[in-house]
Amino acid sequence: MKQELDIAVTAKLLGALLYYPPSSEEVTPLLTFLKTEGWIRQWPYGSPEVLAESASLIAQGVNGSCTESVDEAFQRLFIGPYALDAPPWGSVYLDKESVLFGESTLSFRWWLDSNGIDPLNQNNEPEDHMGLMLMMTAWLAEQWPILLDELLEFHLLTWAPRYFELLKNTANHPFYQGVAKLGLVTLKGWQEQRDLVITKQQLYR
Repeated sequence: MKQELDIAVTAKLLGALLYYPPSSEEVTPLLTFLKTEGWIRQWPYGSPEVLAESASLIAQGVNGSCTESVDEAFQRLFIGPYALDAPPWGSVYLDKESVLFGESTLSFRWWLDSNGIDPLNQNNEPEDHMGLMLMMTAWLAEQWPILLDELLEFHLLTWAPRYFELLKNTANHPFYQGVAKLGLVTLKGWQEQRDLVITKQQLYR
């Protein structure tokens, strides 16, 4: 179905941008794609105005005019060494202690295991990393769409909008500000397109 295809394509791109360094073999071709003028016409979610804003910010970030490179911004935002302003792990938002591998991570891990799903985790890090969860969303949309809504309603969209809001407001780099704006309208598009009912969760970040 076109719905699942749209979700798979957009989730795969966003997930890779938030998980792999910009100079990696996974992301380099995506940056080339995002440098083209016509990609916003292919993006299935968001108004033309918001997509144009996102595209403008992303272009500013990849054209080399910033004092900080995209790779340097990725290091600062996703690795450290300093505290991350927008941590990309779900349990930081969903657990009262804001810890990694918290109860929400274990709940998501149990859900994956009970459904026989490989979490695609190659680095022994929490399964609820935003990039990993988006790529899992893409995989389910392509391979196992019957589980897609459950993942979105109970595990991803409970905290993902807050993450993207934080990333947009604290990234201090146009590329990731643009990605965050794109992420927000895309998540909203998924929710509206599939008429999802999101499980209300207390957020601690």
